[in-house]
Amino acid sequence: MALSVREKVAYGLGDTASNIVFQSVMLFLSFFYTDVFGISPAIVGTLFLVVRIFDAVTDPLMGAINDRTNSRYGKFRPYLLWLAVPFGLISVLAFTTPDLSADGKVIYAFVTYGLLMLAYTAINIPYSALGGVLTADPSERVSVQSYRFVFGMLGGLLVTAFTLPLVDWFGQGDKALGYQLTIAAMSALGVVFFWLCFAGTKERIFPPAEQKSSFKQDIAALWQNDQWRVLCVAAMLVLLGMVIRNTLAIYYVKYFLDREDLITLFVTLGMLGNIAGCAMAQGLAKRLCKVKAYILIQLIAAVLCVAAFFVDSEQLVLAFVIYISWCFILQMGTPLLWAKMADIVDYGQWRSGLRITGMTYSSIVFFIKLGLALGGAVAGWLLAYYGYAPNQVQSEQTRQGILLSFTLLPAITFVLVAAVMKFYKLDDSKVLQVRHELERTAA
Repeated sequence: MALSVREKVAYGLGDTASNIVFQSVMLFLSFFYTDVFGISPAIVGTLFLVVRIFDAVTDPLMGAINDRTNSRYGKFRPYLLWLAVPFGLISVLAFTTPDLSADGKVIYAFVTYGLLMLAYTAINIPYSALGGVLTADPSERVSVQSYRFVFGMLGGLLVTAFTLPLVDWFGQGDKALGYQLTIAAMSALGVVFFWLCFAGTKERIFPPAEQKSSFKQDIAALWQNDQWRVLCVAAMLVLLGMVIRNTLAIYYVKYFLDREDLITLFVTLGMLGNIAGCAMAQGLAKRLCKVKAYILIQLIAAVLCVAAFFVDSEQLVLAFVIYISWCFILQMGTPLLWAKMADIVDYGQWRSGLRITGMTYSSIVFFIKLGLALGGAVAGWLLAYYGYAPNQVQSEQTRQGILLSFTLLPAITFVLVAAVMKFYKLDDSKVLQVRHELERTAA
């Protein structure tokens, strides 16, 4: 099932749209809440975690809805058409700062961030699952995900390169207005990209026609999938480390390197490293087993984080090189991780007889978002613990706390990911065996 470049690009544009919001949240929302909206970092950390608790319900529910959707557009594609505009509008509301009391600001942040994550779930779960039904070819699955994340990181590049300049340009000194209009412009672009993804892709893999199951049976089949459990833990841990590091990147440049003027360059070059890493994933998968490659990537990423701890604040070039290298190495693993999800769906069908694409993807995405939430929460709590105060010179203790949190803590999480993946047994030969047996059974 070789796919055309055109279809891979169309699928990738969906992640460009998603990443406009995802990267805005990961890179700027914490900073926006603390330094623009005026919410304490401890509350921001709690906000990120509490809202994610609801994902434990909404993610599998959305996956179950997707698996039971039957339309002339398929099971997953129609949601890209229906929800693109609401998602864009809610994104703008999350970066809007109404004139409220301190408690009112907190309530507004909880409500709008909660709505944003609900909208993200409703459109990103079917988008993610769509990647698992475009082709059954293991090599093509890696290729599709490589295209996805290259284009996804291009969305991130838009965010890193243009957010702060556009904030200044739109706001003319009013950062609150600047953020609102910047996100509005980016969200409008995201809506167009979601529609192009809908128009340019086709679902080709479907559950057996006779398959009938309840939500309870789907959950039971999912839990029986031991490799699903391994991947959930690994996905949560890798996002935990990644988000802690990316959330604190702005604080690291502004307060440890003491070069606020280099924030945009720092995160933009990091995003270019991300794009290059995603582009290299398919070539790596052709030369090395995906499981072994993923473990090696995590260990190298950990070493780079530790190396960054020993970089002095005046060694700007070295700080940049290590950060870009870390982005490049770690993102080589992202398409591999998502390609494994499609393998997990096949493996689950092979074991239980049920093909539950939406439920499988949604549950793994929940753990990814849990890692995202924990990373944002831990970053906020650490800033509060080390005495961070917005927009002023930080104490030496705070500067060192930012450095430690930006380097050594993520390194620990990447080592843990490598350890967890030792229990993952769906290597290339096992994946082919499962695929062949499914094809033989279908025939």
